[in-house]
Amino acid sequence: MTEHGHGHDHGKGHGHSHAGIDPSIASSDRGIWAVKWSFVGLFLTAGIQLAVVLFSNSISLLADTIHNFGDAATAIPLAIAFLFAKRKASPRFTYGYGRVEDFAGIIVVLMILTSAVVAAYEAIHRLMHPETVGHLGAVAIAAVIGFLGNEGVAIFRIRVGKEIGSAALVADGYHARTDGWTSLAVLFGALGVWLGFPLADPIIGVLITAAILVIVWRSAKEVVSRALDGVDPDVLAEVQHAAAHEAGVREVKEVRARWLGHQLLAEVNITVDASLTVEEGHAIATGVHRQLMAHLPFLARAVVHVDPVGASGEEHHGAAEVNRG
Repeated sequence: MTEHGHGHDHGKGHGHSHAGIDPSIASSDRGIWAVKWSFVGLFLTAGIQLAVVLFSNSISLLADTIHNFGDAATAIPLAIAFLFAKRKASPRFTYGYGRVEDFAGIIVVLMILTSAVVAAYEAIHRLMHPETVGHLGAVAIAAVIGFLGNEGVAIFRIRVGKEIGSAALVADGYHARTDGWTSLAVLFGALGVWLGFPLADPIIGVLITAAILVIVWRSAKEVVSRALDGVDPDVLAEVQHAAAHEAGVREVKEVRARWLGHQLLAEVNITVDASLTVEEGHAIATGVHRQLMAHLPFLARAVVHVDPVGASGEEHHGAAEVNRG
């Protein structure tokens, strides 16, 4: 589907807005499918670990189990976000509901932080009030199960997240991967207890908490950046590079891009020869749009604004409007 209109806020020049085939339905369905099965995998993993915690009394395994249940629960806000993303734009929400995914990402980070606080409390309490940890063999097996379950979910989430361009799903995947390594840390805690160092178990619990907090910080930076319309400079460079590929483009001026959930929106201002007709300028804009869609796989919408040589750029239009007033 193609839309035509003014691409410049001041209504100057000749602008074009071209919307590519909206991939939100297919990509959102893929996201829902991913969070559904990752939820099942992590819930089963945490359930097995909880059974071992109840008869082993291992606080480091409890910390890891709590975190795995919390990680499984992060699938809920993500699923809600993907369901919203499938809804069509409305007169009130003209860009659709992709921004819900950014809010879901923030909720995910807060849920991870909550699990870290709970795990820290339990570990510190056990340091102050030591208890005997038994069934070390079962604890070790549960730790290995935790690692395998988390690593499987991490691979799954990261792969699907990158396929559909979802920062929230990718961040949750890396979070699961770190959880897998913290599960192995439980194994070392059990080994320490077996070697005659009982405090190894709660100390490992504290280290797990520290690892969770690192992931909270990294995930928060990515998710909040998206919510504030932050975009990787490489994306802007790719937009500029793609636009410059089209024959007839004399210069690429302002370039902007932002994420709306797992879809990318872009705006670019190009300069063409002033002697071209409106139809010829439109043809170049269409070609630029085609280049953008070919070079940026997550691009859902591109606005191409066309200016003549010698009167290009937002700075020029701003000055022209002041002079006219």
